[in-house]
Amino acid sequence: MAAEPDSTALPLTLRQLERRERILETAIELAAEGGYEAVQMRDVAARAGVALGTLYRYFSSKDHLLAAAWAHWAARLEPRITSRPLRGATMAERATDFLHRATRAFEREPLLAAAVLTAAMSTDSAAAGPQQEASGLVGRMLLSVMAPLSPAVADGIREILNHVWYSALLRWISGRSTMAEVYSTLEQACHLLLDPREPKGARPR
Repeated sequence: MAAEPDSTALPLTLRQLERRERILETAIELAAEGGYEAVQMRDVAARAGVALGTLYRYFSSKDHLLAAAWAHWAARLEPRITSRPLRGATMAERATDFLHRATRAFEREPLLAAAVLTAAMSTDSAAAGPQQEASGLVGRMLLSVMAPLSPAVADGIREILNHVWYSALLRWISGRSTMAEVYSTLEQACHLLLDPREPKGARPR
């Protein structure tokens, strides 16, 4: 079935927005309880109190739903992550602090993290938009940290750090690394990429 247009394409009514949010919250709950496999479209519809056909009008697949749930989760987390100024005297230190804050949200909800990161690897074209929306928080904050750099350089470093972050998290959810190693990888990447570009007068590590 075709997915119902996102609010970015056509405005949804208040009732539709409320129903969509209820579906997303349900998907997040199920993922937090049992990971990727626990999110079954029929179960989501039943717990959210909507017909299965209605669910498919909003989300064309499980990966589309989980990608949108990730974007919804990230939007809820953003005020908590950004409520305090980033710590650090250099760009690398502030970028590290931000990425560590974002990573702690995944660490607190490992099954939910595994579910949304698994969906993030999906090739489902319907999931692409929500995937980009979910990664927007990381991109915006990293670019703000790199304000002294030219836009082209900052955007390139942002993209590389995004890839490093996702790769490190995927290794963690697959059991190939510890969370301590994730934090260490992020810190190392920030310093390797940003210390050489630190404006004069700042304190590089």
